[in-house]
This record gives sequence, C-alpha cells and structure tokens, in this order.
Amino acid sequence: MTLRDGISAVTPGKIAAVVTTLEMTQRPAPRAVSVPAGLDLVLHAAPEVSWYRQLFRLVGQDYLWFSHLAMAERDLAAHLASEAVEVWSVQKAGADLGLLELVWMENGDCELLFFGLSPELIGGGVGRWVMEHAIKRAYSRPIMRFFVHTCTLDSPQALGFYIRSGFVPCRREVEVADDPRLIGLLPEDCAPQVPLLRP
Repeated sequence: MTLRDGISAVTPGKIAAVVTTLEMTQRPAPRAVSVPAGLDLVLHAAPEVSWYRQLFRLVGQDYLWFSHLAMAERDLAAHLASEAVEVWSVQKAGADLGLLELVWMENGDCELLFFGLSPELIGGGVGRWVMEHAIKRAYSRPIMRFFVHTCTLDSPQALGFYIRSGFVPCRREVEVADDPRLIGLLPEDCAPQVPLLRP
C-alpha cells in the first residue's frame, strides 16, 4: 500500500532494508596493515553447519542476518563444502569471533558474501586487516569483479568502510522479508534498533 509519493507501508511482521551493491573491477593497491596482537585468521574447509551458524549468529544477529539460518541444513552443508566457497574465522585465544566468507562464481565474479566481527573486535584496525586478506584471497583466482552487498540494517559504518576499502556503489534495491525474530530464527530481543512490529 502506498501512503504517499515514494513511501510504501511495510506489513507488520516484516522488515525492510535498502540494499546497496558495491564492486571493484580491479585490485586496489595493497594497504599496509599490521596483524592485530593475539588474533589469527583461520581457514575452515567444509565447516560443520552447527559451528558455522553459531558464528553467523554471533557476528550477525545484531543486524538481523538471517539468510543462512533459514537455509535448509543439507543445502547449507553443500554450500559450505563447495570448492567455490572459503570460510575464514578470526580467532582470539582459540575462540571464533569474526567471519569472512567468499564465493567464486562461474561468471567470473567473486562475492564477499559475509564479513562480520563480534563487538569486542570492532575498532582498532581489525576490520581493515581482515579486508586486506579478503581482497588478496578474492584476487588469488582470476576474477572479473569482486562485489559485496550491505544494507540499512547493517552497521552504519559498513558502507563507508567498504568504500574506503576500494569498493564502488553500483546498484540499490529494496528488500522486504519476514522478521527473523518472529519466525524463530533469532531471539526476539536482538537488534533493538529495529522495532519489532507483530502482525
């Protein structure tokens, strides 16, 4: 239902976000970054779905990440086992506190599918360090384009961070979906910055 020019109602029980796609079509010059003390980047080959979803929730539930929680377990396991997918975690004292997921596509693109850090790792250059690793890994195979999506549910710093990292905005869309807190995918008390509107 359109309320007035340019504004449409969002049905209670739904969430809406403006999604921005950003891309880089050539590798930017590497930036000098130091490895943050006490952190490691660890590659996980065909990780277990339960481990993956725990980390996915840790870094994403404050921003209502839900896509890989809604995916059937068999489909997610197949995705994670694909040779076209790399899943990395940021570890601190053996605990997984950050997620980097890359997907190489048959059309020559590489997608930065997920990039997230637990609150305790935000700031201090950790994101810049992980991004430099992501760019290096993306361009370790011949690709035409490296791209990422962010949206208005993500951290307010995300869009600027991607632009500073060398991505250029190229498309904008609106996504409407079931509120994952109302269908049992995420706790109802997470992401308080997004009001919960029951149907």
